[in-house]
Amino acid sequence: MASILLALQSTPIALLNQNAVEPLTRRSGNYAPTLWSFDFIQSLSSEYAGEAYKARADTLMEALKMMITNVGNPLSSLELVDDLQRLGISYHFEYEISNLLEKIYCNNYKSHDEWRKMGLNLKALGFRLLRQRGYRVPQEIFQNFKDEVEDTTGVLNLYEASYHSFEDESILDDAREFATKYLKENQYNMNESMSILVSHALEVPQHWSVSRVEAKWFIPVYENRSDMNPLLLELAKLDYNIVQAGYIEDVKHASRWWKNTSWDKKLTFARDRLVECFLWTVGFTYQPKFSPGRRNVARVNAMITTIDDVYDVYGTVEELEQFTNIITRWDINAIEELPDYMKICFLGFYNTINEIAYNTMIESGVLILPYLKKAWAELCKSYLVEAKWYYSGHTPTLQEYLDNAWVSISSPLVFMHIRFSSSISSTEEILQWFEESKNIIYLASFICRLADDLGTSSDEMARGDVPKAMQCYMNESGATEDEARRYIKNLMLKTWKKLNKERESARSQHLREFIEYAMDGVRMTQFMYGKGDGHGNPNMTESHLQSLLFNPIV
Repeated sequence: MASILLALQSTPIALLNQNAVEPLTRRSGNYAPTLWSFDFIQSLSSEYAGEAYKARADTLMEALKMMITNVGNPLSSLELVDDLQRLGISYHFEYEISNLLEKIYCNNYKSHDEWRKMGLNLKALGFRLLRQRGYRVPQEIFQNFKDEVEDTTGVLNLYEASYHSFEDESILDDAREFATKYLKENQYNMNESMSILVSHALEVPQHWSVSRVEAKWFIPVYENRSDMNPLLLELAKLDYNIVQAGYIEDVKHASRWWKNTSWDKKLTFARDRLVECFLWTVGFTYQPKFSPGRRNVARVNAMITTIDDVYDVYGTVEELEQFTNIITRWDINAIEELPDYMKICFLGFYNTINEIAYNTMIESGVLILPYLKKAWAELCKSYLVEAKWYYSGHTPTLQEYLDNAWVSISSPLVFMHIRFSSSISSTEEILQWFEESKNIIYLASFICRLADDLGTSSDEMARGDVPKAMQCYMNESGATEDEARRYIKNLMLKTWKKLNKERESARSQHLREFIEYAMDGVRMTQFMYGKGDGHGNPNMTESHLQSLLFNPIV
């Protein structure tokens, strides 16, 4: 591998100036420039990187571990776990939370008779937190939920619990419909604090929320609660700022790589979204221990964005066929066949992937390059299919489109990079992961594709891109745009139910961890495209980038 990198460094730059072609009329995405300059990113710093803050956080964590262990009744225990999750600090207490939930489950939730004795609030909160951890809790505990309504808190927790349903769980479907209607009708008759919680839940249920975004929203809400625990609040703020200090170093690292590729200067037809690409990694997994993975995946996301634009916007069919063929062959010598802009793109891409594979081999002794080469080739082949559809004027059926689009969304590739950026110890472990995770990757990627299409469809159709899921469905069924949007949203909900079932069925720790990565990827996609094209339009994510990456909580 080292010889490959040395060979790349000695690749003649003259190659980039050979084989000039006649100017062509190229498409343009008319993308807005980046909001974040290299100099600005490199100027960032945070005082929370200091050891004094870490020492204070460690002290608070020790005190809170004792509190979790000694908490009182089941409802208080579950409410504490819920608060820890929403404040974004539950990852510090995984051992304590696991023991607490196991104890609660064994003492209070194993028997159907025990469930029947509970009020709706305790029942719904317990159902959600236990299912979230893979415990098998039946929907039948809500058989008589309409007769158990006592207050808004119970209905709100019923609403949140319903998003953890599996396929064919009609009781939970009825519960979601009932709770949604109840909350909307009574929203303006509640006290202010409850109304804030309800409005937020109706916009994004907790199960679909991005952890860091949720923490940023919930910390000030928690601060104003009458039962607020000062130690919990202090740790939540401190941890948010310490973790953010790590993000700043990670994004500076990615920014230096991006500048070295020169893609922002040489491939100006493509989106320059390095910082937005880093934001995605925070959604995939926010914990500090994943810092090396965030640096890798930020680069992967940036390369995907540029290569996507090569296929979607700039390349001709002939050029794209050449480019796909050379990526599939992984042949550095063949770049002489490419136009100059593709040489620049391929060299930067080839160098980066080889470097990621090389570093992984040094750290773990496992050669991942063959898997990465195959996954990148599959992504580019899916891009080529869509490019050919565009140039031929073909409108695929919805099924034909989705059979290709769950790959072209790039989620399978990103999930692979995320998995390889966590701990791997052998080729056998990789092969086992491939086998166990096939359905998870498909389901998560399927939802990501639909969420992307809902958010970007209008902009991409205005540019004349290939029809997306909504347009394919409208063309096939004669549905209106509103009907198509409802159909796609319902398809997403059904697929979430299948993903929920995969989580409950997972038995190995590695697979459970990966399902959380996959679900976080879905959540982040829904967040980025929930109100439009948050990836392509930098103004849509500017405030989130400021609060999540740059501005500490005070």
